[in-house]
Amino acid sequence: MAQMQHNMMVAGTKRSVLSIITGGGKWVEMAIAADPVYQTALIYAERAFWRAVSSGEPPALFHAEPPRVRVEAVRVVDMSSSNAWAEYAGLFRTTRAAFLEHERSKSELKCLMPEDAKEAIGHGIRAKRSKAGAVSIDLLEVANAAV
Repeated sequence: MAQMQHNMMVAGTKRSVLSIITGGGKWVEMAIAADPVYQTALIYAERAFWRAVSSGEPPALFHAEPPRVRVEAVRVVDMSSSNAWAEYAGLFRTTRAAFLEHERSKSELKCLMPEDAKEAIGHGIRAKRSKAGAVSIDLLEVANAAV
């Protein structure tokens, strides 16, 4: 949003269009109107940032904590003595095959859903297509499931 508002200020336009291709392969066009209040705050922040760059001082954030420096991970740790690690490692190992099978079945169900279908139901499963084209799979209540 900041970049679009900045570009509208620079170009002197009142409207901008954002073109998006979603993960589902659908094309979405969004018209964004210029927001004078947002642009005023944005120009203030841009000028404050440029002053900090020019003076060599670190830029100050507006009523916010600066992001924490990420510590580079450099060591290998043996977690063999951790009971919690052992519990979750065992669970991870025993459920890995089921997880992979689950992911494969979701993928296959999505492929089986007709392109023009908004929703597909059967055998206790419902597949729904979003407006963007993404398909989600859900379990139906056992009472409603026709197995």
